[in-house]
Amino acid sequence: MNTDSVIKAANLKKKFKGFELSIPELEIPKGFATALIGENGAGKTTLLNLLTGIRLDFKGEISYFDNREKISAGKVQERIGYTGPNSFFLPNWTVSQVEEISELLFENFHKDRFEKLCEELSIPFKVTKNVKDLSDGNRMKLMLATAFARDTELLILDEPASPLDPLMRDKLCDMIREYLDQGNGSRSVFFSTHNIADMENVTDYAIILEHGNIVEQGFVEELKEKYVVVKGEAEDAGAAGKVLFTIHKGSYGFEGICLSEKLDQLAGMDVSVETPTLSQISVAVMKVHTSLQ
Repeated sequence: MNTDSVIKAANLKKKFKGFELSIPELEIPKGFATALIGENGAGKTTLLNLLTGIRLDFKGEISYFDNREKISAGKVQERIGYTGPNSFFLPNWTVSQVEEISELLFENFHKDRFEKLCEELSIPFKVTKNVKDLSDGNRMKLMLATAFARDTELLILDEPASPLDPLMRDKLCDMIREYLDQGNGSRSVFFSTHNIADMENVTDYAIILEHGNIVEQGFVEELKEKYVVVKGEAEDAGAAGKVLFTIHKGSYGFEGICLSEKLDQLAGMDVSVETPTLSQISVAVMKVHTSLQ
């Protein structure tokens, strides 16, 4: 599928002691929800810090929207909403002060929308409570409320679902889908996660990061055509293991992920084939590339 890109990057490199993020090329499709998937330590937050301008000490080029704008341009920052794993509010601010500061910082911030979101997300808006006294989940909901209360074209969300309970994760998916729908193709969302199962139903495009490198990417429906789940009898596990991408063996049979193009190599075996979930694909890809390190 040919699409425009909301972010383009080339030759990105950021080195730390014992770790290097190295991405020759990156394109985030415009108008979709893109998930950055990877285990803890894969480099997800590092990449998002580069894309949001939190870190500028890297090599490479990053451009936004019309592919000429840089993050240092004030207009670009106004068009992007961001939430991170650590609260960027001062610890002694109250929720009402967060509202006041957000209105001062961003021309496109809407107080009425923010207060409505606080009500929908059960954020204690009218209670005089400091940000530092909020639970991890409520701090994340507060950051989400400030981001969604603005008129933006791109949301970059670092592990937004991690501190949320199951109901709020479902609500977050609804918020992302509504945000995209209201943009009619002009809005995009890029979020990171180490557990895609909770966010799979809102993911259009997936990028799998392992050890600082992109090891797989594509639109979800295309990935589900590239990989299949194969189940078979225990006696065929040994032969099937030579073909499958990953395999789980048991006394009653085996199950694994296989590249669709290799299915013909299983001819003669009594196997069944199913469409995998994005979670199954992600775990298999990460497992293979972890074993290669």
